[in-house]
Amino acid sequence: MASTVDADEIERFSRIAEEWWDESGKFAPLHRLNPARIGFIRDRVAAHFGCDPLDFGPDGRGPLRDLAILDIGCGGGLVCEPMARLGASVTGIDAAERNIGVARLHAERMGLTIDYRATTAEALRDQATRYDAVLALEIIEHVADVDLFLSCCAELVKPGGVLILSTLNRTTKAFAMAIVGAEYVMRWLPRGTHDWRKFLKPSEVARGLRAAGLSVEELAGLIYSPITGRWRIDAHDLDVNYILLAAKPSR
Repeated sequence: MASTVDADEIERFSRIAEEWWDESGKFAPLHRLNPARIGFIRDRVAAHFGCDPLDFGPDGRGPLRDLAILDIGCGGGLVCEPMARLGASVTGIDAAERNIGVARLHAERMGLTIDYRATTAEALRDQATRYDAVLALEIIEHVADVDLFLSCCAELVKPGGVLILSTLNRTTKAFAMAIVGAEYVMRWLPRGTHDWRKFLKPSEVARGLRAAGLSVEELAGLIYSPITGRWRIDAHDLDVNYILLAAKPSR
């Protein structure tokens, strides 16, 4: 049976699962990236569903209340927890059981209710539940079958819902910065975290999503500034990291 799971990738991330919430540890780059991608998700999902992204309401439930969000490849919950704080009903899945264990424990400590499951996109697809927004962030470059993964992501989106996906472009610049720079020079990431051959051009992702019934509505770069140490959204520079929003027709 076809699977999106790459056993070597799961083993690699399982070995460092305990470090998910260490902001100066092996996942420090994701902690630095989080404000930019959380802002993108909040604003685009709110706009798509006609919500005010800053409205927490009299009950404090947050602007994404009444929306069901699925985070595929959730790791230790770095995105699930902010989504829950924004009011969404959040499900996080990961093929690595150790990641899910860390995520559950941290959510419990934070007093957050998140449905964490050690499962895969293809297994969840076979169930009946569909989601207003599906997130696939920094995960597709680690899967075994890209077309199957994109198909599963698309099927898990409700009619009228959205998918937000982020990954690395297969360019010389991405190789230099994301692998040589981040893994070997700056040592932000463990060596071997990424395989440049598994990076995807935006056109390849868009083609796979169209085949799965989604249309790409927005495509933007995620740009890191070494001066400020912060990430920002850039509509024009897609050379290294990029993020996109794709929508499913209502019918």
